[in-house]
Amino acid sequence: MSLNVAVRHYWEKEPCGTSDFIVGRTPVRSRDWFANVEQHRYQEEPHIFTAAQFTRWAGKALLEIGVGAGCDHLQFARAGAICHGVDLTDAAIETTRQHLALHGHRSDLRRADAEDLPFSATSFDLVYSWGVIHHSAKPEQIIAEIHRVLRPGGSFVGMMYSRLSLVAAKLWVRRALLAGRPLRSLADVVWHHMESVGTKAYTSGELREMFGAFESAQITPVATAYDRKWLGPLARFVPDALGWNFMISAVKR
Repeated sequence: MSLNVAVRHYWEKEPCGTSDFIVGRTPVRSRDWFANVEQHRYQEEPHIFTAAQFTRWAGKALLEIGVGAGCDHLQFARAGAICHGVDLTDAAIETTRQHLALHGHRSDLRRADAEDLPFSATSFDLVYSWGVIHHSAKPEQIIAEIHRVLRPGGSFVGMMYSRLSLVAAKLWVRRALLAGRPLRSLADVVWHHMESVGTKAYTSGELREMFGAFESAQITPVATAYDRKWLGPLARFVPDALGWNFMISAVKR
C-alpha cells in the first residue's frame, strides 16, 4: 500500500476535527454538528484568522488543499472568494459540500491528490492549506504544484508542523523515552504516531528551502493549545519558538 493510499484510508474514516469528543451526540453533518466542529477549531487555533485574513480575498480565485470539514472554506466563501477545493478523501469533499450548502454557499470541490492538481497553470490568486501538506508522501511535489497553479504575484498561505516543538517533544517522551526506545528520532516518532502514518514535521530552515522557488516566504512559529496541554500554570509561558505550528506566507514571483 502506498503512503498516500494509507493516508487516505485514515482520513476517510473521520475528516480532521470531527472526532466524537468534539461533535458529541449531535446528528452527523447537522447544523449543531458543524457548529461544534467550527467552535473547537477556532478555539484551539485562533491564529488561523491571523494567517488566512479571510476578508482580504473577496473576489479572488482561491484553491484550498485539504478542505477537511470545510470550516476555513466556509470563511472564504462568506468573505466573497471564488472558491475551489481539493481533498484526498471523499468524506471531506462531501462534508465540506454540505457545510457550505447549509449556509447557502457553493464551491468547485474535487477529490484529488494535491501532488497532481487538476487545474491549469496560473489559475489562482491564493492557495491555502492548513495542516495538510506534511501528510503527503511528497510534500515538495505539492509545493511545486502550488507554485505552478498560482498566478504571478499570487500567494500561498498555510500551516505545517514544527519538529522542534513541545508537541513533538512530548510525543517523543511517550513513544520513545518511556517506551524504552530513547534512540528514536523526533522525525520517526512523528512519522509513526502523529495522526496518519507518514506525518512529517520540519525546521524553519527546511521549510525555507522547500519554498525556495517563491519570491519571499515568511515562516512564523506559533505556540498552540496542544503545546500548552498538561503544563498547568506554566502554560502561559510557552514561547512561540517552541510551537507546533509554522504559519507560512509565500509569494510567487
